[in-house]
Amino acid sequence: MTGKPITHLFTDLGGVLLTNGWDRELRHRTAEHFGIDSAAMDERHHLTYDTYESGKMGLAAYLDRVVFYQPRAFSHDDVIAFILGQARAFPEMIDLVRRLKARHGIKVAVVSNEGRELTADRIRRFQLDDFVDFFIVSSYVHFRKPDEDIFRVALDIAQADPQRVAYIEDRPMFVEAAASLGIQAIWHRGYESTRGRLADLGLALDAGGA
Repeated sequence: MTGKPITHLFTDLGGVLLTNGWDRELRHRTAEHFGIDSAAMDERHHLTYDTYESGKMGLAAYLDRVVFYQPRAFSHDDVIAFILGQARAFPEMIDLVRRLKARHGIKVAVVSNEGRELTADRIRRFQLDDFVDFFIVSSYVHFRKPDEDIFRVALDIAQADPQRVAYIEDRPMFVEAAASLGIQAIWHRGYESTRGRLADLGLALDAGGA
C-alpha cells in the first residue's frame, strides 16, 4: 500500500455490482420481446435518454418518447416490469464490497448514471442500502458521468479526501474522469483483478494482503 489509507469505497452500479440497468443489449432484448422496431427505438433513445438519466423526466415520459409514440398492444407497466425483471446481481462483487466494509470500517457510496425508477427498484430488489451509505445517482443530482461534478458532489456528500477514495468503474472514460480529481480509480474488468487492485490500495480481505 502506498499513500494515504483508504476511508471510502465508491463504486459504479451497472457493470460492477449489478447488470446494466438499460443498456444497448437490454434495449434490443426489450424491442424483440415486444415486437418494437429496434433501430427506431435506439434513435429515439439517444435523443432523449440524457434527459431521463439526468432526472429531468420520469420513466413513463421517457417511454412515451421512445416506445409509445404510436399505439401499442401492450402497456407502460408491461414494459417497465420486463425491464426491471432483467436485472441480475454479481454476488461475488457485492460480497467483496460487504466484506471490505466490515473489515476496514470504510464508507461505501454508489456513483451511477441511472434513472430514478430503475435505481429505486434495484436498491430494494438487491438490498443495496444494507451496505451502501450514499447513493450519488445522476437522476438524483442532475449530473452524469463523465461530468466531473458528479464526483465532486459524491466527495462533498461523503466528506471524503479524493486521495483516500477507491473507485470501481467498468468504463475507462469514467475511470479517467474520477482519476483527474485525485481519486484512486480502478478499471473493473473482473473480480480477481479488482480485488487485487483494492488490496494494493490497502483494502485486502485478510491480513495476508489477499
